Amino acid sequence: MSGTNAFNLAGRLALVTGSSQGIGFALARGLADAGARIVLNGRRPDALADAAVRIGAACVAPGYGLGLFDVTDPDAVEAGIARIEQEAGPIEILVNNAGIQRRQPLDEFPVETWREVMRTNLDSVFFVGQAVAKRMIPRGHGKIINIASLQSEAARSTIAPYTASKGAVKMLTKGMCADWARHGLQINAIGPGYFETELNRKLRDDPEFHAWLCKRTPAGRWGKVEELCGTAVFLASSASDFVNGQVIYVDGGVLSVL
Repeated sequence: MSGTNAFNLAGRLALVTGSSQGIGFALARGLADAGARIVLNGRRPDALADAAVRIGAACVAPGYGLGLFDVTDPDAVEAGIARIEQEAGPIEILVNNAGIQRRQPLDEFPVETWREVMRTNLDSVFFVGQAVAKRMIPRGHGKIINIASLQSEAARSTIAPYTASKGAVKMLTKGMCADWARHGLQINAIGPGYFETELNRKLRDDPEFHAWLCKRTPAGRWGKVEELCGTAVFLASSASDFVNGQVIYVDGGVLSVL
């Protein structure tokens, strides 16, 4: 394929974890707009049902029910991926998006909350990535997109566990490439900067932080979640067939300046 046809996702099945809202939902809708068939994922049936309605016909029947599993539970992941492949077809695109944020000074950070962050932000990428990849490998092709972060490269106070988890996602992406690229898989990551999401609502509503961020970001503003979709479509499509083990930062230029 060449030209704009290389970005066409028509008919390809995409699973997006943590996709009932925020970045995950935006990415699912962006992939759907490029022609992909979408399986949403989450743990709340009501939220997934609402998201399925908003995605529309691109959401694979029976819709949200297919992706209703906990990505931090390896047994639930294996059962969920097996069901999707049996009922909807082979997963050709995986977006590992599920993630949480917990803010607290590191010296006061509870051990169980640390484990919660790691389970959700890092373990899930391994569990779902492995379950999907072992099915992609015999087929000889597949796209895996992990959602890293600006914090894969830069730290801020009170979010050290999140920073640690996203730094690990960056390196896990490279490790997946090292093991799976030879089988025809492309594994890359997107590193969002600061976007207007529920996860960042408190920061967005803080006048001091908002002013600091706009001054710190060369683009002078917060990102809109829809601005991540072009990168996702590129990494999910044939246009990126020789791109592997990379993190593409979509951050308005934050990492480019001191």
